[in-house]
Amino acid sequence: MERPLSEGLFAEAQKHIPGGVSSPVRAFKAVGGTPPFLVRGEGAYVWDADGNRYLDYVLSWGPLILGHAHPEVVRRIQEVAAQGFTFGAPHPLEVELAKAVKRAYPALELVRFVSSGTEATMSALRLARGYTGRPYIVKFRGNYHGHADGLLVEAGSGALTLGVPSSAGVPREYARLTLVLEYNDPEALRALLKERGEEIAAIIFEPVVGNAGVLIPTEEFLEALHQAREYGILLIADEVMTGFRLAFGGATERLGLKPDLVTLGKILGGGLPAAAYGGRREVMEKVAPLGPVYQAGTLSGNPLAMAAGLATLEILEKNPDYYARLEEVGAKLEAGLKAILSRKGIPHAVNRVGSMLTVFFTEGPVRTFAEAKRTDTELFRRFFHGLLDQGVYWPPSNFEAAFLSILHGEEEVAMTLEALAKAL
Repeated sequence: MERPLSEGLFAEAQKHIPGGVSSPVRAFKAVGGTPPFLVRGEGAYVWDADGNRYLDYVLSWGPLILGHAHPEVVRRIQEVAAQGFTFGAPHPLEVELAKAVKRAYPALELVRFVSSGTEATMSALRLARGYTGRPYIVKFRGNYHGHADGLLVEAGSGALTLGVPSSAGVPREYARLTLVLEYNDPEALRALLKERGEEIAAIIFEPVVGNAGVLIPTEEFLEALHQAREYGILLIADEVMTGFRLAFGGATERLGLKPDLVTLGKILGGGLPAAAYGGRREVMEKVAPLGPVYQAGTLSGNPLAMAAGLATLEILEKNPDYYARLEEVGAKLEAGLKAILSRKGIPHAVNRVGSMLTVFFTEGPVRTFAEAKRTDTELFRRFFHGLLDQGVYWPPSNFEAAFLSILHGEEEVAMTLEALAKAL
């Protein structure tokens, strides 16, 4: 595909925006080439400035489970926009969206809205420290929880894609309060709890990892996580990515989790900037104005985002069969990818949970961050561009999940597999 307008726009953008992008992975550093500048989306497809059409497996990095420009979501946004964009004051839709969240996550007794996943995780950790009076937190290698200082320690997503396990500008004194363990290593977790459990405020984790590519938790690992609560440690499930995607109640429902706090984003805002954190009443009542843990945001609870999120959640709630459809289509895509790569003798592992999927180019199962890093990133680069040139827009990093929407069907799976066969 020719992309002269995208190439010109990218060159111009680099004069005014660091790297020409507002989020690092968009720059295509991991795969090379020029990113297409997308200008329109409809259903499972997007179009770039040059008029090229792509089957979209990025879906704005997960929020668009209903596909692009769902008519009901668009209608609700337009209806609210005509009444005012923002007020910096309470709005009825905040209450309605909070009630919808609680129907999906019955254990969340109180919910606070923010504008991004980073805000949600940062605020949840501050709350955990404020509630427990303890300084340390635990995270897992390759799990990405946003770009707050204390979380950019052996992080996934763009930090992993660019080969930067932490970030300049994060003081060592602050980073040392974050203890890092291997994901899916229950023995190491139990050993740390035994040694330092009384100092730890919270353990934050991606229930199903999407930011080191898809990593699936073992039963033993989940059991070890829940044992942390015996030490008075709060368990924070970062469901910014998995919330409302793996089930209406997210990974918490699908995996039978019992976290103390949950962070939500992406689908929560229906494609507009919105996120939230919530949990037990006794914990959440420590948040200002009820308690001493301060957190605020001018655009938190923005009416447009609340409208888009509420419309999305109501559609998902009224159509529980959507999750079975996503599972079915995801399974067909997984099987097809494995069959084609196997016929070509290409080492691979395809990790999938529901509508989240990653193809790793390495032998054997991929369960940990260390195993994910063995993937052949050069082969992935060729895989990515081979698909892109055939009109399939896959995430431009081997350490990101691909996503399906309810509008990805058998025709889209067939198109993807045909594109891969041609690329190979």
